[in-house]
Amino acid sequence: MADTSIHKARRLLTPTPGATSPWATLGAAALAASAALLMAGVMVLGPGVRFDEPSASAQPWDGGQG
Repeated sequence: MADTSIHKARRLLTPTPGATSPWATLGAAALAASAALLMAGVMVLGPGVRFDEPSASAQPWDGGQG
């Protein structure tokens, strides 16, 4: 009794292989490639990039009006 129940449960819990889509593979590859490019950009630009904020007493930029 228990032996057949275990085999039945294993059979029910085993996932059936589904059809794979080439578009899903292409999307995953594109996501991995874009992540790699972003990480490379951070490594190249990250250490040398600085954004200095103006001091509180600095005059705001007037947009070239005068």
